[in-house]
Formats: sequence, C-alpha cells, structure tokens
Amino acid sequence: MKKIVSETFLMLLIMDPIGNLPVFISLLKNFKPIRRKIILIREMFIALLLMVLFLFIGQKILNLLNLKPETISISGGLILFFISLKMMFPNYDKNNELIYDEPFLVPLAIPLVAGPSLLATLIILSNKCNHHILHLIFSLFISWSITFIILMLSDIILFFLGNKGINALEKLVGLILITLSIQMILDGIKTWLKF
Repeated sequence: MKKIVSETFLMLLIMDPIGNLPVFISLLKNFKPIRRKIILIREMFIALLLMVLFLFIGQKILNLLNLKPETISISGGLILFFISLKMMFPNYDKNNELIYDEPFLVPLAIPLVAGPSLLATLIILSNKCNHHILHLIFSLFISWSITFIILMLSDIILFFLGNKGINALEKLVGLILITLSIQMILDGIKTWLKF
C-alpha cells in the first residue's frame, strides 16, 4: 500500500495537473464548452494509452528506434518551446482574429500530461518493479484520474477569470513554458554529455 501511495504521488507530481491547468485553459478557451470537454477527454485518454504502452513496452520501443530518454527530453523541450512562443506571440489572420487550431495529441496529451519525464519514470519503475506491475498500473490510473478531474474543472476557472484574465494568464504561461522547455532541453543535453 505504501508503495502504491508513493508511486501515485510521484506520478502526480510529474503530471503536474495544477501547473498544466492554465495551459489547458488558454489552449481551449476559444472552443465551446462541450467541444472543450470532448477535446479534454480525448487528449486525456490518448495520454493514458501512451503511458500504459510505455509502462509495458517503452524500453523496447526506445531500443528498437535506437533512442535514448535524453533524446525524448530534448525533442519534447523543442516542441514545447515552439508552442510557448505561439502562446506569447499568437498569429492573426486578415480579419485581425486569432487563428486557433484544435489541439490533437500535441501539446495536451504529449508533452503536457504524458511528458518525457513521466515516460522515462514509467520505464524506470517498470524495470524496477517487474513483479509488481499491477501496483504500478493502479498507481498510474489513480494519478491519471486525479489529473483528469482537476483538468475537467477548467471551465469553472475559465468562468471566474473571464477573457481578459485568460489572455493575461496565457502570456504568463507562455513565459513559464519557455523556461520549462529550455530546462527540458538542458536536462537532455546534460544527461547526454554524461555518456
């Protein structure tokens, strides 16, 4: 039981639902409430599927593609960097309206929920706990469920902040994501240089 609690807490910290909440709000703010829920549910289930996949065959996939975890960290950081730049400096069309595409897979499912850190952690934990894989699946499902519930409350937060509050939050989150993406890239480079 103690192992399940510690693994759940570790995964929840890495998923960081509270930290990701502003990103989810800012990326989904221009969609209707029902569409927001559909996108959120879809992205969360894609993230869960990917996490379970990595739990069982993550190391084999990396070995097959001849990839190292630091490669995933650097590429995830680069993707996040370009997404955060788009948040800081959004595109405008001829009518001076913001252009928003519906997010699919990137950046909500990957790298925000199922990021390189979490995927690497799942590979490490699955290698350590071969005989207790059910505990690991249970821990993953609990942490994912808590993240899912927190993110589903984003509509309530959107209602209280309003459009101006969300726009200000989006710029702030873009700035934070730039620093996080650079940190992911630097962590990947640091790990790579150790080899």
